[in-house]
Amino acid sequence: MPTWSDFLPGGPAASALDAGQGGLAGAEPEALPGRSGRGGARGEAGAGTAHLEGRAGGDMEDGVLKEGFLVKRGHIVHNWKVRWFILQQNTLLYYKLEGGRKVTPPKGQILLDGCTITCPCLEYENRPFLIKLKTRTATEYFLEACSREERDAWAFEITGAIHAGQPGKVQQLHLLKNSFKLPPHLSLHRIVDKMHDSGSGIRPCLNMEQGSTYKKTFIGSSLVDWLISNSFAANRLEAVTLASVLMEENFLRPVGARSTGAIRSGDLAEQFLDDSTALYTFAESYKKKTSPKEEISLSTMELSGTVVKQGYLAKQGHKRKNWKVRRFVLRKDPAFLHYYDPSKDENRPVGGFSLRGSLVSALEDNGVPTGVKGNVQGNLFKVITKDDTHYYIQASTKAERAEWIEAIKKVT
Repeated sequence: MPTWSDFLPGGPAASALDAGQGGLAGAEPEALPGRSGRGGARGEAGAGTAHLEGRAGGDMEDGVLKEGFLVKRGHIVHNWKVRWFILQQNTLLYYKLEGGRKVTPPKGQILLDGCTITCPCLEYENRPFLIKLKTRTATEYFLEACSREERDAWAFEITGAIHAGQPGKVQQLHLLKNSFKLPPHLSLHRIVDKMHDSGSGIRPCLNMEQGSTYKKTFIGSSLVDWLISNSFAANRLEAVTLASVLMEENFLRPVGARSTGAIRSGDLAEQFLDDSTALYTFAESYKKKTSPKEEISLSTMELSGTVVKQGYLAKQGHKRKNWKVRRFVLRKDPAFLHYYDPSKDENRPVGGFSLRGSLVSALEDNGVPTGVKGNVQGNLFKVITKDDTHYYIQASTKAERAEWIEAIKKVT
């Protein structure tokens, strides 16, 4: 019985896709990419610019399967830029952004007929949420989402679009993507040896959890991605169970409160956390170092809270007043909102602020609100910190704006 991974490169279903039409049609050579938050905002398809003001949920325009921000690697210069992506049945379109709007016509398009998809894609160590699309002409596109969940949602929809002419495969994909069958004959020693490989294995590094930092650790979701990409597991449920077995056999050790708390569960498939905040290490290399002197201005306390929401939002700068897309991460206990530059490889905030004593509110959609520079309208909200600093932020849709406002209010 086929599983989700059968539709990825190397799987039996993927091999049937090697013949077909693909590639970049009508796109100028581009050195920069784009990123996707959840939601369905879409503007008019005409000349000039269009607002990221669409209709939320299932009320997207006809033919649009999914849309939002993704970070895309450029073809000529391999730098990364945010683009607004629109997935249709046969095509993945991407647009530039200016002033919080997408610029039409599209910057480029990827024809999906004959494409193969790799997810998870582990070719960039500092970008764990990548999807790789390879066209029939061997052109490769690297697209990064804001979270593992959003990456998998994009991969699922793109895979369905690739198989749009084969209804049977699409039905199997929907029915079997969460199927579970642990391979009967696994060599745990072979898996661990592969994990230690200097070129293609797991690369432990310094990670932080709840104010403490740990040497030579890796996050749970990264190990799950690695097990799937190396064909040791067919899906995430299988990979989680396999990782739990590795812990039981003392090949892996949980590190920190999140992962050690999970092993108290009686269910084998729940003892290992497929989570970007749960830490693990090789059993023989367990070392802990608390409160190191970080080379960053942000305190470890700021980043120690539990992540409750993350995604891509446009933000107005404080000095130049220009609008740029940032990956926002909302934490609680303590409550902080940090933002990251998705074009950079460093997983380090470029800014952030405490939400204690702050106020958050939606801004009117008719006209440019006071304090907002440029012709930026729609789906805006404002956060005023305790020290009276004003942050102006734009979501993709009204629904997404409402979700962020509600989430921020809950932690303040």
